[in-house]
Amino acid sequence: MTALVLASQSPARAAMLRNAGVGIETRPARVDEAAIKAAMLAEDAPARDIADVLAETKALKVSGQAPGQLVLGADQVLVCEGRLFDKPADRAGARVQLEALSGKTHTLLSAAVIARDGQPLWRHIGSAQLIMRTLGGEFLDWYLDAAGEAVLGSVGAYHLEGLGAQLFRRVQGDYFTVLGLPLLEVLDFLRNNSVLKA
Repeated sequence: MTALVLASQSPARAAMLRNAGVGIETRPARVDEAAIKAAMLAEDAPARDIADVLAETKALKVSGQAPGQLVLGADQVLVCEGRLFDKPADRAGARVQLEALSGKTHTLLSAAVIARDGQPLWRHIGSAQLIMRTLGGEFLDWYLDAAGEAVLGSVGAYHLEGLGAQLFRRVQGDYFTVLGLPLLEVLDFLRNNSVLKA
């Protein structure tokens, strides 16, 4: 049974929900994320607000096409020293990004919004701090070769659940938030609304 419509094309988010026993249907939201981010950055919006607006925009767009259904929109942003990072466009961009994060602490913000019939019902923003070790050139060459194109699908050019674990000295915060969804809070919402057994 479908408990939730996931307004995302993220395989990681879909897998997290399915592995937790949530019946989902995926309907990726087609929104211009770059334009939304650019407009909000021009207004000096905080990173939390950007993640939240992107998640809400996705949830509301798909919710308008799924009458009566709960729709989950999600988005993740990465901030390091006041700079917002996007998914790298190519291998060279991934390397530049990893060099910029090397030896520093960055924050991942994972926003989730659940909507029904075009109205937001619930929202949460999870936060995690990741301390990256200092990365040498030879290691970066090896990592990018080994990880391949997968690094382009992540805002940090890494997947903590895979080879990306080798990039870090410490992770502080919720593991699921790092993967891109505050899963435990989503599950609480679904239980509190009788979608899942309490």
